[in-house]
Amino acid sequence: MRKRFVISIGLLFAAGLTVFTLFSIRTNQILARPMHTPVTDSTATSFFSFTVNSLDGKPVSFEQYRGKKIIVLNTASECGYTPQYADWQKFYEANKEFVVVLGFPCNDFGGQEPGSATEIQGFCQKNYGVTFPLFEKVSVKGEGKSPVYQWLTDPAQNGWNDQEPTWNFCKYVLDENGKLTNYFASKVKPDSDEFLKAMGL
Repeated sequence: MRKRFVISIGLLFAAGLTVFTLFSIRTNQILARPMHTPVTDSTATSFFSFTVNSLDGKPVSFEQYRGKKIIVLNTASECGYTPQYADWQKFYEANKEFVVVLGFPCNDFGGQEPGSATEIQGFCQKNYGVTFPLFEKVSVKGEGKSPVYQWLTDPAQNGWNDQEPTWNFCKYVLDENGKLTNYFASKVKPDSDEFLKAMGL
């Protein structure tokens, strides 16, 4: 009888130890998961921490844009808003000492950017004389969006905004310190009142 009692106590202890171990492992796994918390002074969530390939495949560090206002726009070659290339090129040329325009070709809306990098570059230079930086074609919405657009649309990283582009030529404005300040839809152009106000012009 005593032997059976000792065995029972041993089994209960072993079972309890197993449950405790599993609970500890599970707790540690939960605590180890990355948490999205707003951070303002972390290079992990800094716009300037990105290095992205240009349209011709060369790595470009965004650190070089520190100190300038930044306009990020998703572009397309076969869209009703495509003539905005000329508007943004003119704006860039007039203000490039303190502003940079970053173009990200994407095929997410109506399949209106089907071309290769070479075709896109040739189209932009031939038709609109684009000299502002253009980058490799990316996705700007949904699960497959690029890291840059993940940053632009994640409040935990950029501080406030969750708005994805709704069509081609949407704009995100950042200040000289890389802080996201504004989002504008496709129809807004460099001479629009709301844009000029956001730029302090």
